[in-house]
Amino acid sequence: MLFFLLWVVVPFAVVIWYLYWVAHDQYASYVGFTVRSEEASSGFELLGGITDLSGNSSGDTDILYKFISSRQMVEAAHRQLDLGSIYENPEDPYFGMKPNSTIEELQDYWQRVVTVYYDTRSGLLELRVVAFTPEDAQRVAQLVVQESTRIINDLTAIAREDTTRYAREELDRTIERLKVARQDINKFRARTQIVDPLADTQGHLGLLNNLQTQLATALIELDLVRETAREGDPRITQGERKVRVIEERIAQERNRFGSEIETEDDTYSRLVGEYEELAVELEFANSSYLSASVAYDAALAEAQRKSRYVAAYMNPTMAESAEYPRRAQLSLLTLGALLVSFLILCLVYYAMRDRR
Repeated sequence: MLFFLLWVVVPFAVVIWYLYWVAHDQYASYVGFTVRSEEASSGFELLGGITDLSGNSSGDTDILYKFISSRQMVEAAHRQLDLGSIYENPEDPYFGMKPNSTIEELQDYWQRVVTVYYDTRSGLLELRVVAFTPEDAQRVAQLVVQESTRIINDLTAIAREDTTRYAREELDRTIERLKVARQDINKFRARTQIVDPLADTQGHLGLLNNLQTQLATALIELDLVRETAREGDPRITQGERKVRVIEERIAQERNRFGSEIETEDDTYSRLVGEYEELAVELEFANSSYLSASVAYDAALAEAQRKSRYVAAYMNPTMAESAEYPRRAQLSLLTLGALLVSFLILCLVYYAMRDRR
């Protein structure tokens, strides 16, 4: 009986006294939310009146389930709300938080006052936050929703950045290549004083054809003069001089297009070849830029189509009466544990005594 009194009655009386005369009332705030993933339909689907709205994102909900109990969440709550001013209670040392707690102690206490219920099938998260005042409980619950929204927005921003980063890098490379190609074309035009060698060459070819036509006409006229004129006729000399001048001009024009002899001046064939290389590089750079620009726009549109957000189906509630600590339940559990432990110790004692 003395052992029963010391082991069961006295501890139970202490627990009853603490629960009903020392422990302060605690108020609970409930909030429920989930992570929704929504994808806007493409333009063709929108024209057809089709929309595609996906359900909850279980992977993001798993992240939130871990994040709410993490040290990062505790640090954010302590930084914004000062958990010490909310939970430190010297009059209730068991249910209150110890003064000047370390971050590890804060995290342990946080898991006592913030309880997360996660339905893996539906992807719904429900939180129960307790505090010594209804307002504080609601403030903490609102902070949890706010930080959860922030972390989901950060994850969405990171996913969008990953989606568009490679396309943007490729676009930047093609823009730089296009700039270099245009600069090379401008340098070529400044050095040669020729805007378009191909068009300039066509002009010289037309001049050469005209000279050949004039040469043929001059030769015919010279032959006609030779048939009718006598030896030493000045018309023959003048005709021969005209033919010689036209032939020299034709030779000069042909030398513009290239010669087997290397000269310091650039021939037209060399200029045309150099210009064609630059023009091909410019055309290829321009095509690459257009392709990269289209790819970047597509990646950006794809990133904008996908969005994730925290959808609260139950906003943080404001308690009207204290639910915790559940004094009757704790009292019964304490009495049951004391009685069970008392019976076990008695059985052990009598078993050892019988063995003697």
